[in-house]
Amino acid sequence: MVYAAMTMVSVAFSLDRGISIVDSKEVLLFLVVPLVYRLARGTQARTLATIAITVGAASAVFGVVQFGILEYDNLGQRVRGTMGHYMTYSGLLVLVIALAGGRLLFDTRDRIWSALVMPALLVALALTWTRGAWVGACAVLGLLFVMKDLRLMAVLPVLAALFLAFAPPQLTDRMYSAFDLQDPTNRDRVAMARAGFRMISDRPLTGVGPDVVKEVYPEYRDASAVEDTNPHLHNVPLHIAAERGLPALAVWLGFLALLVRDLISRLKTPATAALAAAGLAAVAGMLTAGMFEYNFGDSEFLMLFLVMITLPFAAAASTHTAESTSAPPGAGR
Repeated sequence: MVYAAMTMVSVAFSLDRGISIVDSKEVLLFLVVPLVYRLARGTQARTLATIAITVGAASAVFGVVQFGILEYDNLGQRVRGTMGHYMTYSGLLVLVIALAGGRLLFDTRDRIWSALVMPALLVALALTWTRGAWVGACAVLGLLFVMKDLRLMAVLPVLAALFLAFAPPQLTDRMYSAFDLQDPTNRDRVAMARAGFRMISDRPLTGVGPDVVKEVYPEYRDASAVEDTNPHLHNVPLHIAAERGLPALAVWLGFLALLVRDLISRLKTPATAALAAAGLAAVAGMLTAGMFEYNFGDSEFLMLFLVMITLPFAAAASTHTAESTSAPPGAGR
């Protein structure tokens, strides 16, 4: 609610209020939290998680088909599953991997289905060519392994070795390009960061306004930039600060800190451990991939993220508690 309020302050001081007012409707997506908390209580939270994993698995299989049969196998035409953009698709896969991984490692039931779909999720993500999402998935799996048993970290090098051994050459080349300072997309991200810092320097309190970054980018464009314009800055904290101001970024970071604290408390309860672990992994994946992409501003990604971080608390809330609080006095006597 505070972040939404800070967003509206940014709209009021926006360099283009018309654009910002239209874009500010995204704050309504935060209603996902109370809706899920109310409608997915108790065992219904587990059911919703199973549905999300199943839909993600079906989308992953479709992505593999796109790559292998429909020739979505190059940077010009990348695997995007059932989504309109490959970055949205890869971001959603990272979250589903977190959900399936949390259930696989921390749940005492329903592990088989998660184990069966995990290979498809990982393969589909690899085929998207999206390096930021790859890093996000590594953060997801790494955190899950650390929380379960530090010795499981030994699995990550094995997965990396299998990827290098069996992945098509174009995918391994794509991975190596992440370390190439001369790669055009790498250079452009550095240039975007410089432009973002200039925006923050000019308007530190309220930012340039929601969805206005793309409008003012040419004015702040760095000389080393590859693209003439960009819709966002490919970095979540930087984009929030440039778009809505440093106070909004502080509120956002505070929200994440409180969320992590409360998810850790739910991790200690066996009934909610799997969903809490998935929620923590989702936060790690969002933040890590969010260093290279503005995933928090993607409505499809944001909705699934909000669902995942709410499920542990919804699972802990008993429907009987809700019913007893709404019953008239003496009704239970």
